[in-house]
Order: sequence, then structure tokens, then C-alpha cells
Amino acid sequence: MHFKNLTIVDNPFIKRDLTILRNKNTQPNEFRLALKRISFSLAIAVSQNLEFAEIKVETPLEITTGYKLKNEVILVPVLRAGLSLVEPFLEMIPDANVGHIGLQRDEKTLKPVDYYYKTPKFSDKSLTILLDPMLATGGSASAAFNFLKERGAKKCMLVNLIAAPEGVLKLQNEHPDIPIYTASLDRQLNKNGYILPGLGDAGDRTFGTI
Repeated sequence: MHFKNLTIVDNPFIKRDLTILRNKNTQPNEFRLALKRISFSLAIAVSQNLEFAEIKVETPLEITTGYKLKNEVILVPVLRAGLSLVEPFLEMIPDANVGHIGLQRDEKTLKPVDYYYKTPKFSDKSLTILLDPMLATGGSASAAFNFLKERGAKKCMLVNLIAAPEGVLKLQNEHPDIPIYTASLDRQLNKNGYILPGLGDAGDRTFGTI
């Protein structure tokens, strides 16, 4: 199955760590470490989209050419599971700023509403990276991008651990400009909207709230 704007980041370490994440017997501390390692690989893949400016740097022996981030990067985790991806991304992109968005479904309209929203001010050149471990139905991610774009985000992308084809399709239909980076495109959703084979609830398993 081929999707436009979908990048599956794959290497032997990711395969190993996804196995750890999928194992129902993995404890929260092991789960967090495996998630962190995968996040480093995802951050490296995303760096291909970042612009860097050349600078001069003086080594102990001579002056040479170095590089620094050219434009602002804004990390926006979807509360609460997305928080687990922030630290490794900040380690790789220490100049990044961080916003937060929390979404819940309105019981009357059944549409997502933001119960918490706070981000840095967007510029035309800033890159906004939405962090959410799971792309299942795509409803929350699509709603999050609606909120971000309404508030000025121009250039955006999504990063997650695993994705379902249904969610990828929904996001690309509603936000065709958004690149998606994931460590795995899983088979499908079940009747309850859970990803198969999946890894359970990423938030619960990260924070030990099963």
C-alpha cells in the first residue's frame, strides 16, 4: 500500500524496539526507553526537512565551516501520550520551542475541541512538528492541524510511532500538505478503532496507568 507524503523510517534498531513496544509484558521503564530510542531515529529522519545555515567555527587548530539551524522548529505534543516524544526530539533539536495541545470530544457535537492550547507564535518560516505516538482514525491529528493552522502555523508535519492506513488516508484527504513520519504502517483498525497489531495504549503504557 502506497501513500503520498508518508515516510516509514526503518532500520534494525527500530525493528528491535518496536518488538519491545508491542510485547504486552514490557514494563513501563523498558517501554519508555524503547520509545526514546525510536524517537531519536525519527528525529534524524525529520532533520532532512530542516534548513541549516553555514557558519564559521574556530577549532583548536584552524577556522572551518560549521552549521546551525536556520529557522525555528516548534514541537507540539498531543497531550498526554505525545509528551513521551518531546525529550528525545529536544535532545536532537535543542533550539526547538515547545507548545502543547489537548483534545477531547464534545459530547453533544461529537467533534474534537481543544481543552488546552498554548504554543509559541508561528512565523512563515517556522516548522511545526506535531508529536503523537499513534495515528489511528486520524481524527485527533486532523483536528490538531486545523487548530494549528487556524492560529498561524504554515509549515507542519506529523511524527508518530505507528500508523493505521485509515488514519493516513484521512489525514492526507483533509491535510494533503502534511508529511507523515512513522516507524511502522500497521495493518488496520479493529471495530473499536484500535491499531492492529498495534501496541496498546501508548499513553497508558508509557506512564504506567494501565
